Amino acid sequence: MRSGRSAEALLDEFLELWARLISESRRPGTVVVVEGERDRRSLRRLGLGGSVVLVHRGDSLAAVAHRLTQHSERVITLTDWDREGGRLAHRLKEFLEAESLSFDLDYRRRLARILRGELVHVEGLYGWARRLAEARGAPLDHFLPDAADGDDDLATG
Repeated sequence: MRSGRSAEALLDEFLELWARLISESRRPGTVVVVEGERDRRSLRRLGLGGSVVLVHRGDSLAAVAHRLTQHSERVITLTDWDREGGRLAHRLKEFLEAESLSFDLDYRRRLARILRGELVHVEGLYGWARRLAEARGAPLDHFLPDAADGDDDLATG
């Protein structure tokens, strides 16, 4: 691990944050926003339930933001940790900041701190966590909460 932290410490820090995200994502009115379908699949494999909305589905970002304001109370943004992902997160924030909903970039920032450049794409989270778990001597499923409770994604997909 480039960060100098042990695989065990990284996994523990990730799992603690991830458990909170799973819990919050299941609250009514909460939506997690990612860039694409592979990102959503990675989150689902990590046990994330609740609504996950894709930015890259052919609609403009303004249209996605409009649907989010109609169907959610809280938006947790988990775009990639590269320049494009940062740009999307901040543009979405600009669209939504005048609305009466909560916009959360904290999980994105905290995951970036844990990953420290080892991973830049959300779609790789599952594989990254799986490798850490295996380095600890157990399959990732051993450390994760129970599987997600369905896929109740918004019409925005």
